[in-house]
Amino acid sequence: MERAVLLVTHGTVDDLADLPAFVTNIRRGSPPPPELIAELKRRYHAIGGRSPLNETTARLAQKLEQKLGLPVRMASRLWKPLAKDVLWELVRELAAREVTVLAMAQHSSAVYVEAVRAAAKVLTPSPTIRGVPNWGQTPALLDAFATRIRAAALELSEERRARAVLLLTAHSLPMAIIARGDAYEREVRASAEAVAARVRDLLPDHRVAFQSQGMSEGGGAWLGPDLEETLLAIKTGGDKDTVIFAAIGFLADHVEILFDLDIEARRWTEAHGLSYVRARSLNDDDDFVDVLAGLVAR
Repeated sequence: MERAVLLVTHGTVDDLADLPAFVTNIRRGSPPPPELIAELKRRYHAIGGRSPLNETTARLAQKLEQKLGLPVRMASRLWKPLAKDVLWELVRELAAREVTVLAMAQHSSAVYVEAVRAAAKVLTPSPTIRGVPNWGQTPALLDAFATRIRAAALELSEERRARAVLLLTAHSLPMAIIARGDAYEREVRASAEAVAARVRDLLPDHRVAFQSQGMSEGGGAWLGPDLEETLLAIKTGGDKDTVIFAAIGFLADHVEILFDLDIEARRWTEAHGLSYVRARSLNDDDDFVDVLAGLVAR
């Protein structure tokens, strides 16, 4: 049986002209207001006009393919290349009969895997879809995050480290989703505590915050605490002057890191008289490739 691997991201656009259609997909067919598109374009322009997510994921797929000796492709849940189109290629051109789906959202795998399963049902023959379950607490992944946090901390003097706080972040969700029993918050917090434990010798003080809140239908609340209130609490504490951000809910650089953290959160941090430091993302680094290879093998 021919096997293949599919890396599935949330998605992003390479051409800003596609933003309205992309956001319409995110909003389940509801067209976005012009002011929302204008704000998103402003954010993309601020990071150079495009997100590096697609290019990074393509390189990651190529490295993983070389390591596994299996076909590895990338797809997006909400934009091109869509999972249904990539599955068609795997089945028709490469005769794949079994596809392992690895969601590039380690705390929300089921949503991504089910989207691929739905796409696979319309194919003839329909491949067997094997989804990697939530993997945010995989020890090798936690080690990879900790390695980058440790590197960021060691760039500071011992005196500055003593005045630094580690801020572990992940994307927020509408509270309505959490109220329905979604385990996302529990899983993120468990991952955060496990990462913090790995670097406690350097950074004994840590916080968890949820970033990139959007607008819920009906104006509902989003999961918090958010970045601004967390930064204010750090400032009010009075004994810290440096914040080391580690986006442990994300795997690769994209607009939620390059704008929401490196531009917006940096501005908030410095407005409170604090110094901004960010640990590097995993992107397509070799140790992260090893993490993914281990998940597929398992």
